[in-house]
Amino acid sequence: MLNVVVFGGPGSGKGTQAAKLVEKYRLVHLSTGDMLREEIARKTALGAAAAVLIDQGQLVPDEIVAAMIAEKVAAGKANASGFIFDGFPRTIPQAEMLDGLLSEHDLSVGKMISLDAPEDILVERLLVRGKASGRADDQDEKIIRNRIHVYHQKTEPVIEYYAAQKKFISVQGVGSVEEVFGRLCEVVEK
Repeated sequence: MLNVVVFGGPGSGKGTQAAKLVEKYRLVHLSTGDMLREEIARKTALGAAAAVLIDQGQLVPDEIVAAMIAEKVAAGKANASGFIFDGFPRTIPQAEMLDGLLSEHDLSVGKMISLDAPEDILVERLLVRGKASGRADDQDEKIIRNRIHVYHQKTEPVIEYYAAQKKFISVQGVGSVEEVFGRLCEVVEK
């Protein structure tokens, strides 16, 4: 079973590339951002609490995200050729939670692939996405830069966690969608 963590800063193309990987390799796409936006759209209590944090560029608590992931892994395990984790884990405790959760299902992360791009490109991409999508958290450069700061401070250390397990791979995230996808496929198929 192919289980991949797609990693990178906000605007690095994780969602776009994850969707392409899902299609090509028949993986179950577990995007915490999508799951949280679904909760917000459904106006659940979780969604309301998450919306406040997301609008401020903050992270949603680990226990909430881990519970959503656990439910999806249990539901999708029988019919999946693997999972792609997009937006999770974002911290070392989340990476440890994911390892524990997967081991309960006799699974493990096979690769952690990081899409790398300079900060100015990330900001530009998010501002463009914000205009197209209407997402409030993608329309304010101050919030975007705070999200990138949070990524550097709290999320980047996850790279070392997976590097220590020899599962970390860096991929250049700049170029056309197809160019980046080609690079990803090369590392997935190794």
